[in-house]
Amino acid sequence: MKNLLRQLGPGLLFAGAAIGVSHLVQSTRAGADYGLGLLWALVLIHLIKYPFFQFGPRYAAATGTSLLEGYLKLGKPLLVLYFIINLLTMFTIQTAVTIVTAGIATYIFGMDWSITTWSLIVTACCAAILLVGRYSFLDKLMKVIVITLTISTLAAVLIAGFEPHQPVSFEQIIPTDTIGIAFLIAFMGWMPAPLDISIWHSLWSLEKAKEGKITRKSAVFDFNIGFLGTIIVGACFISLGALIMNNSGESFSASGGAFAKQLIDMYTSSLGNWAFYIIGLAALTTMFSTTLTTLDASPRAMNKTLELLTGKTQKRGYAAWMLVLISGTVCILFFLTSEMGRLVEIATIPSFLTAPFFAIANFFAMNSEDVAQEDRPSTALKIASWVGIVLLIAFGIWYLSTL
Repeated sequence: MKNLLRQLGPGLLFAGAAIGVSHLVQSTRAGADYGLGLLWALVLIHLIKYPFFQFGPRYAAATGTSLLEGYLKLGKPLLVLYFIINLLTMFTIQTAVTIVTAGIATYIFGMDWSITTWSLIVTACCAAILLVGRYSFLDKLMKVIVITLTISTLAAVLIAGFEPHQPVSFEQIIPTDTIGIAFLIAFMGWMPAPLDISIWHSLWSLEKAKEGKITRKSAVFDFNIGFLGTIIVGACFISLGALIMNNSGESFSASGGAFAKQLIDMYTSSLGNWAFYIIGLAALTTMFSTTLTTLDASPRAMNKTLELLTGKTQKRGYAAWMLVLISGTVCILFFLTSEMGRLVEIATIPSFLTAPFFAIANFFAMNSEDVAQEDRPSTALKIASWVGIVLLIAFGIWYLSTL
């Protein structure tokens, strides 16, 4: 087990970044509103996105460079477009995950501080961990966090399953109303995560490579462990929503603090006060891991992109971009603290609509001449990639047609 944990790294960082709003908020709401009826969407979107997420660590192992270098080799405009997309979305993403984390911390610790104050505390803690400990500490910390959140979430589901509930239907549902379709798109947009996390994963893989050589086999194995974790935890939160909240008549608040109280109280009222600690731990570790990894990855990616575009090494670029991200996040916090629901929607829908861009870019980078023939995707993976690209485009058109 010790040797296994030593091999793992970027895959668990991927899981930590992915298991967040998409699982705690969106999956729980899916279970509350549709029972187990959207399990098909959970499985389908994982299958669709799998090749493009895998290409991140696979490209890094094959070339010794990140997907950002791959984008640059495909054409500088492609990298510029990525820079613009990331610049337009990173602030709302960071703010959304921070508010949810702060809301949970506010309720769990019981201190009568504002959600803004808790958001600043969470952000400061994450920044201190990253600036002092750097990647090596992040790698070790995320192993503890991801294992903790997985065990606590599984425990919550097992306990909830033994409690008396009304029968839960396994009938699968395809929403047809405008509100339902919008939710489905938002749910799939961030499930398990936006596709640009594949770029973060390639950068984390290169950091891990500083500790020792990474091979295609080890990189894919590490990724598969993290990816499997996102499926399991996603299904757990859908199940919790279905078992505890389905047909309860409750609707979730758009406020981060109120949402956290609703979420945890509904579990404890059904399972008992002792469940407060298990659900609270699962919720807090889920969101803190996302807040921490996104605060690391966005500055890392933006700094590397700027270096590639300018041809100049930015010695303090990582810290500078982190300061930019924190500043932008704080500005949004002071104006939209009570609008968690709107922030999540603002962050998730663009992530879904830009997914075809990242899918296509990742596919062509992975099949470029820079990748040795033996490291390129198999025929089956290529077919799965093209099917995924077509479906992502079709889902995007479907959503836009409902506006």
